[in-house]
Parts: sequence; C-alpha cells; structure tokens
Amino acid sequence: MEKHFELSDQEFEKRFINCQLNPSDFSHEAHLRLAWICIDQYGIEGAEKYIPVHLQKFVKSVGANDKYNMTLTIAAIKAVYHFKLKSKSNNFKDFITEFPRLKTNFKDLISCHYGFDIYNSERAKMEFLEPDLMAFD
Repeated sequence: MEKHFELSDQEFEKRFINCQLNPSDFSHEAHLRLAWICIDQYGIEGAEKYIPVHLQKFVKSVGANDKYNMTLTIAAIKAVYHFKLKSKSNNFKDFITEFPRLKTNFKDLISCHYGFDIYNSERAKMEFLEPDLMAFD
C-alpha cells in the first residue's frame, strides 16, 4: 500500500494544499486520489480549476516546475471523473481497485484520446490541449 493511504482524505488534501506532502509520496496514484477527492468536494468544473492552481504551487515548492503538465493534469481529472460516474465505490481505495487501469495502464488510456505526445509537448505543459482522437465524455 502506498504511503498516501496513511492519511485521511482531508489530511491528504490539506498537506498537499499547504505543500507539506512528501514529494516521494505524491505518486501517480496519489495524483488520481487528489482528483477523486476534489471531484467529490468541488465537482468536475471546480476540480479542473482547483487542482492546476495547487499542483503548480506544489511543484514549485519542491523545485519541480519542469514536471508540471496542464494537459496531463486536466486529462487525468477527466479520466477519473469518467470512471467515477461508472463506479459503485464510495472511497478511493475501492475505486482504484475497481478501475486499476487508471493506475496500471494510464498512458494507454490517454493514448486513446491523443494522437500526439502530450508528455513532452511544451504547449501541452502550458495549456490544456483538447484531444484530437476521442473527446472526454
């Protein structure tokens, strides 16, 4: 089990927002958990506004500005939302067990939407680029 699960959803979000979360604990799964929490708290539109602001602040605080990618951030939120709508889970642990592809095959999921490399695109890092293959629903 990953370290971020040692924290309640409230404590996890609070530490993230205050840039007190250990960067080594902020794994891909932890990013997905943050999306789950924020969608619950603020709705999809709110999460799409809230997370980028705080994620940029977090990466800056740990000296990892080059790691931030706006397109990937929004795409991950949209992917979590898509599966959350289909989910029977009422907590993130059950959710990620129900939809393990979000964790284990995330790049494949994203490649269904984007026919170009959003991971290394300078433009994708700075602004959200709409998918060119399949829109998020």
